[in-house]
Amino acid sequence: MSIIAEFTIPSTEFVFGDVFTEAPEASIELERIVPTTDSLMPYFWLKSGDHETVERVIRDHPAIRDVTRVDAIDDYALYRAKWDEDVHDLIYGIGETEGVILEAYSDDRWFFRLRFADHGALARFYNFCTDHSISLHLERVYTLSEHIEQGRQLGLTPEQREALVLALDRGYFDTPSQASLSELGDVIGISQQAMSKRVRGGTKQVLTKVLLESGNQGPRS
Repeated sequence: MSIIAEFTIPSTEFVFGDVFTEAPEASIELERIVPTTDSLMPYFWLKSGDHETVERVIRDHPAIRDVTRVDAIDDYALYRAKWDEDVHDLIYGIGETEGVILEAYSDDRWFFRLRFADHGALARFYNFCTDHSISLHLERVYTLSEHIEQGRQLGLTPEQREALVLALDRGYFDTPSQASLSELGDVIGISQQAMSKRVRGGTKQVLTKVLLESGNQGPRS
């Protein structure tokens, strides 16, 4: 049964995070990792007002063989990097244990949500981190079926959940807002109106479940 693990890690604890400590104004989100015969290829979204400068920072890092801009939408750009497999850090460990990145982004620390084939794969990943002195803080471990059930309990459609997670991650709900509905819609390939419908519908569903239906239980004695 698939296992999902959530953990946080300081940026300085792995090379990819360390690269971006030299570009603190940039916002970075890992998308997936593709192992090849002689390297790893992480794909990541980068938000920056100066992509060229950040690209130079990435290319200058000794662990990076090459970086290619795959796509660009406003301030966001999708990149593919070639990663030296001789660097046995967190990214290598994810690829080695066939972990799938469901969510990974930087804040003061990095947050990761990974899916593994089973508990054995998760154990191998954790042992890899221990053996290579990678200090991560495991927040939560649960099965894929538990994850799906949580979504069902809130009554969200997959599209609504995707829209809300993206809006939350990109700062749409911040004050002031860090992203527009048009920008969010561009990321997943839908119109501003469709994005608005998903965000509003999903928000209403969550608030209804949390505030109204849970409130019907009455006060505790």
